[in-house]
Amino acid sequence: EVQKLNQQLEEKNGEIQQMINQPPYEKEREILRLQKTLAEREKAQATSDVLCRSLTDETHQLQRKLASTAEMCQHLAKCLEEKQRKEKGNSDDQIPTERSNQVFYNNETSLQALICNLQEENRMLKQKVAHV
Repeated sequence: EVQKLNQQLEEKNGEIQQMINQPPYEKEREILRLQKTLAEREKAQATSDVLCRSLTDETHQLQRKLASTAEMCQHLAKCLEEKQRKEKGNSDDQIPTERSNQVFYNNETSLQALICNLQEENRMLKQKVAHV
């Protein structure tokens, strides 16, 4: 391991000697090239940081939306259970009215649509995170 490190050190010393022995204009050209590379990397890092912050904000927003949707689903489920208990309590043979069925199906359809939308947004966020 020490020999390997010594060899790398000798290689770096050789590169330094080459740089020292170069004419001044080549040194300046190398400095400019390195500065340009550094600027490009800093710009790429800044862009990456902005994208990460944006994705983090969007993730938090979607998590809040998902929690809100889950609460709404639980509330609707409780309401439905209470309504079914009341209907059973009134009469076991009573058939739910067409209107109550329509409200139930509309709520279920809107919930399914909302869940689909959230799943799609989640998939897109995962793709963005993978990209970053």
